[in-house]
Amino acid sequence: MTEHALSANDRCAAFEDLGIRDYVPVLDLQTTAREEMIQDPGLGDRVFFVQHPAVYTLGKRGGRENLVVPERFLAEKGIEIVQTARGGNITFHGPGQAVLYPVINLERARIGVADFVHGLEEIMMRTVRQFGVEARRDPQNHGLWVGKKKIGSVGISIKKGICIHGLALNVCPDLTPFTWINPCGLQNLSMTSLEQETHNPPFDPKASMEQVKDLFFKFFCDIFDFNTRRPIP
Repeated sequence: MTEHALSANDRCAAFEDLGIRDYVPVLDLQTTAREEMIQDPGLGDRVFFVQHPAVYTLGKRGGRENLVVPERFLAEKGIEIVQTARGGNITFHGPGQAVLYPVINLERARIGVADFVHGLEEIMMRTVRQFGVEARRDPQNHGLWVGKKKIGSVGISIKKGICIHGLALNVCPDLTPFTWINPCGLQNLSMTSLEQETHNPPFDPKASMEQVKDLFFKFFCDIFDFNTRRPIP
């Protein structure tokens, strides 16, 4: 049994702050954690909080067709394109975006897939509300919206009842790279961020990211009824 091992009846997870890390190693971390959980059902769930350097990720529905600039242009900018097995289409991750990756045994926790996606959206909705921002769901497109602008995205992948990937909330990223794609495969979609939507400046990016991390932790516990260990540095 490892430090993450728990009885199969416990709804508990270790919440880990990964800081700023490249996308592919964190994807490998998630898939390895899931495979270990499949092999050893006694292992507990894990939830990763992270920011990524600039990267585009593709979903199962593709995404390269939604690039609006040549790939060589992105290569010159040092932005990688990574294929994933999550749902959805192309999206962008970059510094200033808060990302939450729950590696959760949904079957053990008795959480349905639709309820889990709804809960991930709820985490973001409650979080932005703490900054005085009112957001909404769109029944046609998963994620979180402020008016007609998208502020947060959701995409998951499930194997043997265990999910990886998760949610991404724009706190204070450079939104320019979103203009080089049709985000989530949607044309003429504008993206926004907490920094743009918060109307009580000054906005402190570092302090706000720490606040978002703590709120993600709190609302994950509240919404999914988890007894989750405090963030691990």
